[in-house]
Amino acid sequence: MQEIGRGAKVFDHAPVRGRFRPMEGPDDVLELMDSGADGVIALVRDAGATFLAPIYHELTAIICTSGTVRSHIGIVSREFQVPCVMACAFSDGEPEAGAEVELDCSGVEAIVRG
Repeated sequence: MQEIGRGAKVFDHAPVRGRFRPMEGPDDVLELMDSGADGVIALVRDAGATFLAPIYHELTAIICTSGTVRSHIGIVSREFQVPCVMACAFSDGEPEAGAEVELDCSGVEAIVRG
């Protein structure tokens, strides 16, 4: 896997892999509540998004394209111990939905590989 993005890690965590899933709003969460969120690395754009709350405990990781480690998503990620990268910038655009990605929060910065 090659590096495709990086940003600020919320806390130290070993690399995790899962299916990349952009989450645009509550309808996406409702769909995952029915099918399950295990193995999902969710992408959110709003660091203050609260719509993930019902599935947070099931997610493998979260990639957020805005905010800081002190944003709502970062705080909740620490509480649930869900690996998270904030202000993630993708080098060549976001992966396709369903693509396997890895989030590595073990270094100075979080690295997304695909």
